[in-house]
Amino acid sequence: MPAQVVESAPVTAAGHRASFFRQSGWMMIATVAGGMFMTAVHVLSHAMPKGDYGQFGAFLSVAMFIPAMPLQMVLAEQTARARALHREHELSGLIRATWLGTFLIWLVVVGVVLLFQSSIMAQWKITNPAALWLTLPVLLFTVWLPMFSGILQGQQNFLWLGWSQMSQGVGRLAVAAFAVLVLHYYAPGMVLGILAGLSIALVLAIWPTRSLWLPSPQSFEWRSLLRQIIPLTLGFGAYQFMLTADTMLVRGCFSDADSAFYVSAGTLSRASMWLVGPLATVMFPKIVHAKAKAEKSDLMSVVLLGTVILAAGGAIGLCVLGPWVVGIVFGETFVKADAVLLPWYAWAVVPLAVANVLLNNLLARSLFKVVPALCVLVVVYTLALTQFHDTPVMVIKTLGVCNVLLLAVCAFYTWGVKQSKV
Repeated sequence: MPAQVVESAPVTAAGHRASFFRQSGWMMIATVAGGMFMTAVHVLSHAMPKGDYGQFGAFLSVAMFIPAMPLQMVLAEQTARARALHREHELSGLIRATWLGTFLIWLVVVGVVLLFQSSIMAQWKITNPAALWLTLPVLLFTVWLPMFSGILQGQQNFLWLGWSQMSQGVGRLAVAAFAVLVLHYYAPGMVLGILAGLSIALVLAIWPTRSLWLPSPQSFEWRSLLRQIIPLTLGFGAYQFMLTADTMLVRGCFSDADSAFYVSAGTLSRASMWLVGPLATVMFPKIVHAKAKAEKSDLMSVVLLGTVILAAGGAIGLCVLGPWVVGIVFGETFVKADAVLLPWYAWAVVPLAVANVLLNNLLARSLFKVVPALCVLVVVYTLALTQFHDTPVMVIKTLGVCNVLLLAVCAFYTWGVKQSKV
């Protein structure tokens, strides 16, 4: 009598949603906890001269400006696709090639920075070169962490992804507090805290992914891969540029005090992404997996509604409680300036958060027609920033207008254009 083959019952739509909300809930907890520790680092501004805090803001913006998000999302997409199609050995080859390639590029960057060190220090008003030197390994780890975070995300291993995020905040705060409060090592000490947090988080991201990069690598089709990677990189790179470019501009255009006020307002306003970001983080690999398996998914509508509610609620909360929070985190000297900046900034990031959901959905489904429009928008935004920056509020207004345009573009390509899939 032949043995009976028992097939596992397919997961129902209710089961998928339960899994999504469970994973999203954990990622919200991890992201908020990690973000609170990272924000607590800014409390150390009480013990620092404003000029040193402004320098730290500049170094932080450089780390934020690295295309970390595109790299994470590319690896997340490739990991989810490879696992769905059982191409793990090709994935191993891709991970190893990316790991080596990013290291070689970093070596070139190190050479350029050291060659033009004097010019960089003069332009950014840096008084201690140690902060610049410490920023170099920060740049490398800022590339590697999203790379392995993306692999975890593509695995849908959100448990370790969450622990990695939390450990980054804890490590950053602990080391920075010791360096600033005990050693009086101000801007360099804050950068050292970033490096420590990244190091811990990187270990917790690399170890759980070893089953994907340790197997013997197998060659993959570069042309087919590039047709996926290039639009993903450009699309998510455009989003990250919209998220970070204003901070770098402010450092070069305004005084140390004004740039410090701007950094503090931007830090609190972008904190709303702690709540809404995890929804898109969990959604993305699930949609990639469903597309690879030719399955239907209705997650985007659920995530979109949740994002609108949470992002708008966060903006309202900052408008009401912002000055009180600023006084606790940054000190009373920041309250007057940030009371003007915060309402503008808080609402400027709401369309950015909503656009993130639509963009994740489009790129997860390989609907790449939106990418050229995003590249054009980045050029428009860059030109606008160079023209409209007379005051910090004007910079935020420029950011807000361009974020609304970003949302409009993503909405148009989501519902208004018939897409051809790659």
